Amino acid sequence: MTTFIYLHGFASSPQSAKAQYFRNQFASLGIPLQIPDLNQPNFYSLTLTRQLQQVEALLSADDAVILIGSSFGGLTAAWLGERFLQIERLVLLAPAFQFLAHWQPRLGAESMQQWQQTGSLLVYHYGAQQQLPLSYSFITDLAQYDETKLHRSIPTLILHGTEDDVISIQASRDFAADRAHVQLLELESDHALVNVQDTLWQATQAFCQLAKT
Repeated sequence: MTTFIYLHGFASSPQSAKAQYFRNQFASLGIPLQIPDLNQPNFYSLTLTRQLQQVEALLSADDAVILIGSSFGGLTAAWLGERFLQIERLVLLAPAFQFLAHWQPRLGAESMQQWQQTGSLLVYHYGAQQQLPLSYSFITDLAQYDETKLHRSIPTLILHGTEDDVISIQASRDFAADRAHVQLLELESDHALVNVQDTLWQATQAFCQLAKT
């Protein structure tokens, strides 16, 4: 028995276009796909550590697990795959490797300093379609995670757009470069990968050897 779990991205939700697309594709094969809401209990206290703990609670020691993670959900999936042997495969969609290195320059030094001083930053949440506050603990928590320590040889498929201006494809190239167990498929798309959804599914279906139940 294999459990399939989809992890949505930062400031997104289980109702995102990709999450629902994958749910429908899995359903067409008669396979359930879990899509936990990683905003719970609230967006303000979101950290990578909290997401790891939330998904860990869904894992069974007896069942194999395949994780599909989008953006920050992809980074979360990579750390879960490092820690839990029952996770047998990873499919990472524009994974948020080097997240702070990408995000901090976009915010700018002044915004970062103000965030640290006030403890809170308003972030546009695409799932909620409004500005929501996020605690500075998001930054201090994430700074503890060193991606060079992701060593487990877990079969991994990365699908990343060459025109991604949120998380540069170079981050995925760097990750895959010295890891023989990682396959990187570069696509003509941006961070959302909306125009290549069918390609995402076909590659995932082949990689995970999915067939109708």
